[in-house]
Amino acid sequence: MAVWTLGINHTTAPLDLRGRFAFAVDQIPGTLRALRESLSRPEAALVSTCNRTEIYCAGDRHQVEHTLDWMAHIGGVSPQVLRAHSYALQDDLAARHAFRVASGLDSMVLGEPQILGQMKDAVRAAEEAGALGTTLSQLFQRSFAVAKEVRTSTEIGAHSISMAAAAVRLAGNLFEDLGKVKVLFVGAGEMIELCATHFAAKSPKHIAIANRTLERGEKLASRFGGEVMRLADLPDRLHEFDAVVSCTASTLPIIGLGAVERALKKRRHRPMFMVDLAVPRDIELEVKALEDVYLYTVDDLANVVQTAQANRQAAVAQAEAIVDAGVQSFMHWIDQRASVPLIQQLNAQADEWRALEIARARKALAQGKDVDSVLEALSRGLTQKMLHGAMAELRAAEPQARERASNAIQHFFLRSER
Repeated sequence: MAVWTLGINHTTAPLDLRGRFAFAVDQIPGTLRALRESLSRPEAALVSTCNRTEIYCAGDRHQVEHTLDWMAHIGGVSPQVLRAHSYALQDDLAARHAFRVASGLDSMVLGEPQILGQMKDAVRAAEEAGALGTTLSQLFQRSFAVAKEVRTSTEIGAHSISMAAAAVRLAGNLFEDLGKVKVLFVGAGEMIELCATHFAAKSPKHIAIANRTLERGEKLASRFGGEVMRLADLPDRLHEFDAVVSCTASTLPIIGLGAVERALKKRRHRPMFMVDLAVPRDIELEVKALEDVYLYTVDDLANVVQTAQANRQAAVAQAEAIVDAGVQSFMHWIDQRASVPLIQQLNAQADEWRALEIARARKALAQGKDVDSVLEALSRGLTQKMLHGAMAELRAAEPQARERASNAIQHFFLRSER
């Protein structure tokens, strides 16, 4: 069985390219069906987050190039461009990558736990699409087990700085007192919830949630004593807020250059702190050039979140050792799977022989023959059928064939009991 993965992440591809390959959860089943139809229907799963998009496949043979061509077409780029910014891994290297991703070893925030939940979501989506088979199920279940062991056996996640905490730290560098700051959160997903939790701990002057659906926005706003507003009202109210954090699933920017320019004019050019955690972008890139705006993207936060990672190299080494053991175990399972058809054939053949001899024995007993002689004939018949192939090979005229058969027979039939 061949296993392969193709992906792009925060270390290999720029933000705008990653945005071309960002898939919402509800898009994944249809995308997987299209992928499998374009290839030879392999098992498939798709992991898509703000920092990575990865396709995992398993099938009778590797189809990395075909997968890359399909992915490039979906993203509207040439295969050459995608190849320059992607990674393709096979078999044990693909398994190692999956285990490292699940364990937070490949994340922008070393040891962060969010990716594990995102991978579990990807597995559920693949199951719903009917794209998950035995091999990928094993790969992901083992990756989850490895991630659990890494988190319980090492301090890989100790004192990690999350993206949300990094945003608060950067805001604190701009504003002397976050208690006097009005914060607007655009979106109501998991990342916004994390950011709102970190900002709320600093007791800002006011919190507002702008979301497409008011019901979900109200639920989140009520947790932090904030207000909820419609996305449609955002351009007219943007000037009220000192800090804006956005992370939605929109495929197009929802905060444009013109809206920010008008907001700055109303603020008399008091500075605005903005964080765009969405992929694709929620805030137009041109906003970053405005003099009174401090705009950060997920890539801009990389230096901040990596500052606490240098002291955890010992934990990383422990985690990598756990990953190594997991990879070895998975590849052993893959090797064993290759023998399954032969084992099934052997069992079927043995059952056929057994059925024939039992039928013959029952017929003899019905004819009134002696039980001991019937049992003797049954055992002799089974033995002869089992040894017939080996005996035939030993009688082969070709010396090399006889030698190979002799070695095999000694190995399988003449081993001494231990």
